[in-house]
Amino acid sequence: MAAQFGRRLAKGATTTAVAALAVAALSASQAPGVTADDNGRTTTAGAAEVSPDPVAGNGATGNSPYYTDLPPLNTPSPAPTDGSTPSVSPVESEAGIPATLLDAYKKAETELRASKPGCNLPWQLLAAIGQVESGQARGGRVDADGTTTSKILGPQLDGNGFALIKDTDHGVYDGNSSYDSAVGPMQFIPSTWAWAGRDGNGDGVKDPNNIYDAALAAGHYLCRNNWDLATGAGLEDAILSYNPSRHYLNTVLSWLEYYRKGTHEIPDGTGTVPGSRSDGSTGGSTPSAPSTSAPGTTAPSRPGNGSTKPKPTPPAPPSTTPPSSGGPSTPPSTPPVTPTESVDHLEDSGTPKLTAMAGDAFGDKISTRAENAAGMGVPKVRIRFTIVGDTDATFAGGEKVATALTGSSGVATAPALQAGETTGSFTVRTTLIGRTVTAPDYTATVTQRVADTLVRTTTTALTCAPNGEFADAVQLKATYKKAVADKVAVTATLITSADDATENAKGPYFKDADGKTVRTLTGLTTDADGLLKLPQLYSDDTTGTFLLRVTTAGGATLDVTLTVAAPGTDASTSPEPSPSPSASS
Repeated sequence: MAAQFGRRLAKGATTTAVAALAVAALSASQAPGVTADDNGRTTTAGAAEVSPDPVAGNGATGNSPYYTDLPPLNTPSPAPTDGSTPSVSPVESEAGIPATLLDAYKKAETELRASKPGCNLPWQLLAAIGQVESGQARGGRVDADGTTTSKILGPQLDGNGFALIKDTDHGVYDGNSSYDSAVGPMQFIPSTWAWAGRDGNGDGVKDPNNIYDAALAAGHYLCRNNWDLATGAGLEDAILSYNPSRHYLNTVLSWLEYYRKGTHEIPDGTGTVPGSRSDGSTGGSTPSAPSTSAPGTTAPSRPGNGSTKPKPTPPAPPSTTPPSSGGPSTPPSTPPVTPTESVDHLEDSGTPKLTAMAGDAFGDKISTRAENAAGMGVPKVRIRFTIVGDTDATFAGGEKVATALTGSSGVATAPALQAGETTGSFTVRTTLIGRTVTAPDYTATVTQRVADTLVRTTTTALTCAPNGEFADAVQLKATYKKAVADKVAVTATLITSADDATENAKGPYFKDADGKTVRTLTGLTTDADGLLKLPQLYSDDTTGTFLLRVTTAGGATLDVTLTVAAPGTDASTSPEPSPSPSASS
């Protein structure tokens, strides 16, 4: 595998070199004064400023450099279906996607499926662009909010081998008040982010350094022209609008196809950083540490920093120099420990017994606490809650999986559970996003729908001549705690007497599908309004007063009086109705 991967990298580097020569030749044919410096970067004398408008041809990234490494040759592992995070070897990390980034890509797809269904955006396309633009945020170096632990900046777009895009954001995003640079894991230039930016994690801020914000923005950017990404033409147009390079297109499509075949989640910070870039610089085989380069120099280990051979440039004034993402005192070999990395285990945080009636929302929510080895709560880490088992229960919103961020005490509260129609118990499994630790499972139980009151909807007397049929049907309404009790199971039985609930052998009866006499009906349910209309009632030649007892799940009971008498006569004998625990009629 290692040898194969090395050959693949070499192939990518060769392709990059050919592409660079072609670009240089094309540039020389179109503009006078184009030369190459010692590092192979082209320098254009009097380069014209490029419009930040993506329609003008510089895309979302300002044509900034990107990673050219192709997917590994090994077959990717399928993602687990139980919400767990598999352990992976360093080689497998080439194919894996860091947990928080994978979560962000899938959330963006869900939002776009709802807001722009005709676009058909697959999350794997966002993952492919994230891989090509930033090596999945340098192998997943993000905190629990999804913000990169240090800024990912492309080279300043000063016309020296790159597009000329003068400052549009006063250095707010890229720290440079002279020229723009591509920013964040999806490498947006500030002028594009100004209109394309989105708040993907609901914190009220549109931050290009946050993968939830950047992934959602990239999704909207790719879907902005009503392209259908399920078609080849629409997919190509969208990718080329992000970066108008055929080589870029082919690289992204390679990763898209690879991720579509299956991938898996790996812990944040454990991904492999690609090794080759379109401008001839290199990435790295391990997650990059924060840059410690002095102002005015380039650091090849940081995405978007230009050539392989760092070449000092005159220092810029302090106000126009991008802030260093680290510092001289920060050892490159010891990146800062993220909150996720400090979690030792998850434990329950006082979750009550989880029970709800079918169709209802659970009254209590699951609370889980993230703790470090010392038993202290860890804030700002993301916990995933996954419903498993034979159930149609969901979280509010209809999802089987939900995520929540821990607060200052380390506690995360899951969204409310919504019971479906399937009764019985199911499990809610908790996992820490970005790392595998011990975690609790929760048992939730769905009980059948019930009613505590049952009444007739009319007071009309129910009478019939011998061997005839009752003119009026029996219609009932069920309630529970004075609210409509819908979809409640009901049983109706013609009983012997108020004190003897055995089935009567004479008097009124129902008919089954074959027209045969039946005196007990099961499988009945109330409708959405809690109403139930019983089938037609008939009578044999026995006269008198009879009882129909109707019962529901939950204990509601109603006795209904039925009279069978010849026309012009009074009913003679028979069972006298008596009040039931709920009602009688």
